[in-house]
Amino acid sequence: MANVRPLPQNAHVATSDTSKVIRNTYLLLSMTMLLSTVTAVISMAINPPFMAYLGSVILSFVLLFVLHKKQNSAAALPLTFAFTGLLGFGLGPILNQYLALPNGGQIVATALGMTAITFFGLSAYALTSRKDFSFMGGFLAAGMMVALVAMVALFVLPMFGVNVSGLHLAFSAVVVMLMAGFVLYDTSNIVNGHYTNYVMATVSLYLSIYNLFIHLLSLVGAFSDD
Repeated sequence: MANVRPLPQNAHVATSDTSKVIRNTYLLLSMTMLLSTVTAVISMAINPPFMAYLGSVILSFVLLFVLHKKQNSAAALPLTFAFTGLLGFGLGPILNQYLALPNGGQIVATALGMTAITFFGLSAYALTSRKDFSFMGGFLAAGMMVALVAMVALFVLPMFGVNVSGLHLAFSAVVVMLMAGFVLYDTSNIVNGHYTNYVMATVSLYLSIYNLFIHLLSLVGAFSDD
């Protein structure tokens, strides 16, 4: 789970600047999603071990830290593509595991469709209603802390012989709800001029989509008895 997120930009900008941020954000987001798809397909063809996914998540923390520092420099765009391409590559082993199941193709397609519907539905609502969801920031931050603690527990508890299968499902359900909240929160911040840097706005939305897909994949797979 790539639960690291960029820090929000708090300054308000003029309406024309806000429109530019919105346009650039969704253009860059579409390009990063395309790149992630390409790197995921390459990874699936190479078929690296599952450690490739874990490695991509760990390296993404480093890249995100650098990207936050360089967000207003010429290096921001190359770092964004490196960040999203790396995470896309890490999806390869996970997708191969699911596709190897008897019902794997349907599971992946269902999770992908649910991700798309959730993202476009919530984004469209925030864009058209222009409601300010910035009040959700505190709740989402608290939720992320709980999710991080649960993630650590999922790694530690099995070492003591504890069965965490139920906790895995609960964790994925919580992450899905959190990412849905972040889609509303981030889109609202873009629309209402709280984000002044479209690169960081793109990364925020990308992370929400990425984590939505990963954890919807887990939930769909579990409820499909696979």
